[in-house]
Parts: sequence; C-alpha cells; structure tokens
Amino acid sequence: MSAEHHLAHDAGGHEGLEHAHPKPKTYALIGLVLAIITMAEVWAYTQQSIRPILVPVLLVLSACKFAMVVGAYMHLRFDHPLFLAVFGFGLAVAGSVITALMFLFGQYSLPHHG
Repeated sequence: MSAEHHLAHDAGGHEGLEHAHPKPKTYALIGLVLAIITMAEVWAYTQQSIRPILVPVLLVLSACKFAMVVGAYMHLRFDHPLFLAVFGFGLAVAGSVITALMFLFGQYSLPHHG
C-alpha cells in the first residue's frame, strides 16, 4: 500500500463509521436461510407441474439469495446507500437481459393481438 493510504488511515477521520459486527450466530442463520432457498430451487427444478414458470421462480429465488449475500456478507447494509444501488442496478440489468433473451429465443411467447 502507498504511504498516502497509510497516512489517510492514521490521520483519523473515521469516527462514527464503525458499526456493530454481526455475531457468528447471525452468519449461521443467514447460511441456514440460504440453504433453505437452495433446497427450494432444487425442489422447483424437479417439479414437472411448474415447468412453465420455472425460470421466473428460479430468478426470484436467486435474486433473494443475491440480496442476502450482498447485504449481509459484504456488509452493504452498513455502507452508503449508493453501494447497494450499484449492486441492485447490476442485478436489475442482469435480470432484464436474461428475460429479454428468454423472449427472444422463444422460451416464452409474447401475446399476439389480431
């Protein structure tokens, strides 16, 4: 690291930026919820009855897991809201591109009027 970087940290100016770090129990609970969501994804994949809506279901479940990992393990809930917006924007763009490609390549047909 550069000398300026160390000087910036040594000079202070970080008062009020500290937050309570989550306890191991919190991480274990988040891991359990992520495991349950993953089991729901595997279950949904094996069910023939929901094949027509499988991809949207998996996208929603994956987005929930993404939000939990970004918010908890990357500590974005403690940071400036702009950081969360950047990750949320990336998720929205990815979801939009995937949805557009599914319609483009015929996974789902658009309604025709006429």
